Amino acid sequence: MRERIERHVLRADGARLRLGLRHPRLSRASKLIVATSLALWSSLSVAELPEITLNIKNHKITAEVASTDTTRSTGLMHRRMLPENRGMLFVFSESAIHAMWMMNTYIPLSVAFIDANGTIINIADMQPQTQTAHPAARPAKYALEMNQAWFAKRSIKPGDKIEGLEKAGPAR
Repeated sequence: MRERIERHVLRADGARLRLGLRHPRLSRASKLIVATSLALWSSLSVAELPEITLNIKNHKITAEVASTDTTRSTGLMHRRMLPENRGMLFVFSESAIHAMWMMNTYIPLSVAFIDANGTIINIADMQPQTQTAHPAARPAKYALEMNQAWFAKRSIKPGDKIEGLEKAGPAR
């Protein structure tokens, strides 16, 4: 009879990872060490990003801050879910016509491009696993990704202000 060790790990990105080991020659202690090591490695594979609270028309959200080239290029890739009222704020080093795409992103998202004063420029809905570019309508300093239709359900539109962006700090 084969032994089976299973571990369920909830990663920082919300994904549930199931680790299973079956090997007739490994001792129970060896299997436990391997399973624990794999669980630790998987939890470290998703970088913990700083989080800030933003307010849009009396709606509070928690946003992970992507302010480096690496975190901005990774964004919400490989995530399987995004809790309600949570998103990712992209902080750019300069205001420009930035664009977002959905390669390796499994969640349908909406992106709001925001100017340096915190005013929403435009909002675009994005489909998972596509390489379609969704650009800002004019130079943007920030982009905020939320679950698709999050903005529409709350009647948030271009021209609305986002409060709390100063807590994100500068791009690095």
